[in-house]
Amino acid sequence: MIEWLKVILLGIVEGITEWLPISSTGHLILVDEFVKLNQSDAFMEMFNVVIQLGAILAVVVLFWEKLWPFHLKKNAPKQSWFVNSADTGFAKGFQTFCNNYCYMDKIILWIKIVFACIPAMVVGLPFDDWMEEHFHNATVVALALIIYGIIFIVIENYNKKRSPKIITLHNLSFKDAFLIGVFQVLSLIPGTSRSGSTIIGGILIGASREIAAEFTFFLAIPVMFGASFIKLLKFGLAFTGTELAVLIVGMVVAFVVSIVAIKFLMGYIKKHDFKVFGWYRIILGILVLIYFLF
Repeated sequence: MIEWLKVILLGIVEGITEWLPISSTGHLILVDEFVKLNQSDAFMEMFNVVIQLGAILAVVVLFWEKLWPFHLKKNAPKQSWFVNSADTGFAKGFQTFCNNYCYMDKIILWIKIVFACIPAMVVGLPFDDWMEEHFHNATVVALALIIYGIIFIVIENYNKKRSPKIITLHNLSFKDAFLIGVFQVLSLIPGTSRSGSTIIGGILIGASREIAAEFTFFLAIPVMFGASFIKLLKFGLAFTGTELAVLIVGMVVAFVVSIVAIKFLMGYIKKHDFKVFGWYRIILGILVLIYFLF
């Protein structure tokens, strides 16, 4: 019974911290120091990443209408999206399919999302094992919490003097998406926060808090599916019955809690800035350093 309560706790921690800019991986590493599951180190390494799929599914459910790029032919717009129509061949067939069945603005959004994933793929894939070996510890997490907490406060103070120039996803250019993806590379260090890094990047390039947060949520979908796939391959698919049950329970709890956390965050940032999360990170980071050093 105690073991399942631990799994539920980890799911709750993941569901809350995946979307708030306070680092889900960092919190899971810290929680694991105090609440250890009776599982192998290899399983826990995989679990801490794959459990995030439950959180990602919450984004898919909540933002389905903004993300699903296809429609029935009867809902096709009367005017073609393409400025120049092709006359023959593959190009004509492609344009016809897009006009009849695709929301082209959503297709373009997905291309921007994929484009923004490139920097993290280029850096993360070759250095994944090295970073796990050197960075997945409480000291690194604590320092990252403190440093990025300070950065959040500084940027929010700076941002008070500016008006956002990107107030819709349509306004977000490919260059903007790529720059946000560059900031996502910072989140490869545990304790940094993937959502925190990309939200900071979005705000710095001139996006409103709402757009920075939304694009961060969408960017998490391919990133987390990709990271989970890699971890599953490394672990292998030979789960015991208990391991599979632990993973499923953790993901389900993370999904349910994520629904609440995302709704809370989107409501919160309409009236408040992110400085409270910066102060939280600093205080938590200091407490962690004191505990593990002394």
